[in-house]
Amino acid sequence: MRRSRAIEEEQASRDRWLVSYADFITLLFAFFVVLFASAYRDKQAIIRVSNAVHDGFQALGVMPGGSAKNAIAYSGRPVEAPEAPPPGVKSKDTNGSQPALSSAGLLQLRKQLQQAMGDELKNHEIEMRFTPEGFVISLKELGFFNSGQAELLPGAAEKIKRIAGILSQHGLELRVEGHSDNQPIHNAQFRSNWELSTARAMSVLLLLANDAGYDPKKISIAGYGQYRPIADDSTPEGRRMNRRVDLVVLGAAPPRLAGQ
Repeated sequence: MRRSRAIEEEQASRDRWLVSYADFITLLFAFFVVLFASAYRDKQAIIRVSNAVHDGFQALGVMPGGSAKNAIAYSGRPVEAPEAPPPGVKSKDTNGSQPALSSAGLLQLRKQLQQAMGDELKNHEIEMRFTPEGFVISLKELGFFNSGQAELLPGAAEKIKRIAGILSQHGLELRVEGHSDNQPIHNAQFRSNWELSTARAMSVLLLLANDAGYDPKKISIAGYGQYRPIADDSTPEGRRMNRRVDLVVLGAAPPRLAGQ
């Protein structure tokens, strides 16, 4: 009997380490639970602080609006997702660049313009081309302006409105550029080609914004005078081509297709 009791006490003595081990595992588990809870809480706090700072800068006009979808705002309300772009338009890039037409959207735009402006294209009053800066619609002096003047000719406004109606469907950024040839000008209205080209661009811009209903926030203006020719100014034909107002669809890269 004594021997049996001694054996039982010896086994209990050997297994006593299991109690300490179990206590250690329990404490370790509790430790990691606390770490996880702290990390999660800190993450939420960081998100709230970050959104509060962002909202503050927005109120000051330093940062543009918008935030990531499902982000938690400082007020606790989910931030609205950005609006979906129109068909054929790519979403705004994360680096802040402007929306850009996809290749399919650009081809659709050109086809729409060709159908709407067939007579003007045939008469060489309007030309379209691709450049590294975007898709360009050139309004030639012929059909839009008298020589040395910035007032639109009768009927020119209707042509520009037709173009604006198509461009507005895509919600694109436009830069209205005035260009001239290299022939000196000095009349009662303009002292240089700089002034003439800028005044012509302004006439088109005001028509787009005031009469054609184009979003003024999506239009900018530039006057280049004679310094960005697309043809040789030494010939009458080249000078005719250089006298133009370009509507540059910004961010529209040319499609990489044969014959384009």
